[in-house]
Parts: sequence; C-alpha cells; structure tokens
Amino acid sequence: MTAYLTRRLCSALAVLFSISLISFMLLKLSGDLATALAGEGSNAAYVDFLRKEYGLDRPLLVQYATWLGRALTGDLGRSFYFGEPVSTLFAARLPVTLQLGVLSIVVAITLALPLGIYAALKEDSLPDRVVQLVALSGQAMPVFWSSYLLILLFALNFKLLPISGAGSLAHLIMPSLALALNAMPALIRITRSGMSDALASDYVRTARAKGLRSHTVVVKHALRNALVPLVAIAAVQFGLLLGGSVVVETIFAIDGIGYFTWQAISQNDYPVVQAAVLIVASFYVLLTLAADLLNMWVDPRFTLGLAP
Repeated sequence: MTAYLTRRLCSALAVLFSISLISFMLLKLSGDLATALAGEGSNAAYVDFLRKEYGLDRPLLVQYATWLGRALTGDLGRSFYFGEPVSTLFAARLPVTLQLGVLSIVVAITLALPLGIYAALKEDSLPDRVVQLVALSGQAMPVFWSSYLLILLFALNFKLLPISGAGSLAHLIMPSLALALNAMPALIRITRSGMSDALASDYVRTARAKGLRSHTVVVKHALRNALVPLVAIAAVQFGLLLGGSVVVETIFAIDGIGYFTWQAISQNDYPVVQAAVLIVASFYVLLTLAADLLNMWVDPRFTLGLAP
C-alpha cells in the first residue's frame, strides 16, 4: 500500500508540474504581454518600461521559476483589470463554485445511481433501453441549452425559482440541475456497466445459490465492486463540473470562479486566466488522487491492480 501511495503521489506531483508549465506557457503564446498591456498606439519607451516592470525582459526560464515560486506560496500575481491580488479574488469566489459543484455532483449521483442499478437489473429490457435513452439524451444536450430550458420552465412559466444570483439555496437549484444533467449520463453508464459485470460474476451466483436475499446480493456483494469505477468517474465529473461552471455561472450570473474567468477572458486579464487554468486543473488532479485513495478503502485489491 505504501508503494502504491508513493507512486500515486509522485504521479500527481509530475502532472501538477506539467500543468504549471502549460499554464505559464499559455501566457507566453498569447503574444507580447508588454505590448498588450500598453495598448495600441503606445510608444516603444512605454512598452519597454512595462516589460522591465513585470520582469518580461528576463530569460524565460527565470520568469517561470519566479512565477512558480510565487505560486507555491499563494501569490498568483495581480489582476490587470481589477487591480487586486489574483489569489484574493479567487478566494472570494471559490466557495460559491465549490458549493455549486458539490450540490451538482450530489444530485447527479443521487439520480444516476438508482437508474444505473435498475437498468442493470433489467438488462436488455424496455426499462433498460429507456434509461439508456435518458443517458444518451442528457449527453447530447449542451449545458447552456438545458440551462435555458430550466429558466423557461421554472423561472418564467411557473415562477418558482430566481433566475440569477447566488444569495440562497433556491438560486443554486437550476444551475446545479443543469450541471447535474450534464454529468448524469456518464455516471448512469458506468453504474450500469459495473453492476452488469458484477451481477454476472461467480461470487454473485454463489451468493444467490446460498439463498441470500436479492437485496443483500445486490447491495452487499455486487454494488461494492461496481462502486470502484463509479468513484473514479464521479471524481472526473466533479472536476469537469468545476471547469464547465464557466457557462452555467455566466448564464445565471453567479459570481464564482467560472463567471470570474469569463470576465477575465473578455478583458484580456492574463494573470487571472493563467491562474484559472492552474487552479481548475490542480483540482482535477487532486480529485483523481482522492478517488484512487477512496477506491483503496472500497476495494483493497485496487492497490494491486486486481480490482474488477
């Protein structure tokens, strides 16, 4: 187990390092930052001043080492547009995005888990095909389209929920549903597939031959092994929800990381965009690592690569 943990931690650190390098290079590939900051029509002297002021005249490797060292201490630079530290701006908006993401993944799992189990129990029947059709429809529907449909239904027609803002739980219901509908299809398919394999396994047939109740066989024996891939996919989907919140937060005017990133892109606020890529990707890596650790607890064979 110690060797497995060491390998996973080293792998996560290597990926985080690669992410930091890509995040840094994205800023450089966007063009001459000093010229962009100075604006059109600025004289060469002012451009040179900005280049020295922000350290853009130093070697690229030195710039990266300086930026990475500051990022490790929580210093992500200063926003060009807002004029405040990027870390402060993100810290103020992170709780809203996390709240939205957690609520979305909970709703998605709550709906997808029973549907996937039911489809596996009714494999190749009409209910199974209906569940698969629901999953396919959810996968094909863009998140912005489902957001507008929810607004039309619950806000404009029935006037049950507020359209924008994040002042209460009611404000987050439609955004979380829109994100959950986008995450559900993958969770339904992986649950159905895992349960189908588990139900067809020898140990489940043995459990049934011993006369155990169907509920015990499904929950205690089959579901435990089916949860291994589900945990990994749920972690990936949660990371995608955090990244995909840009669209939803913009539509519902929620002042979270997604909406903040959209504002930064529209204002060419490069330090904020750079930090957004780094933060969201880091969350993605850490969630994947957490999923592997949770899988170790669900099924110890996972550490040996023997889990079904």
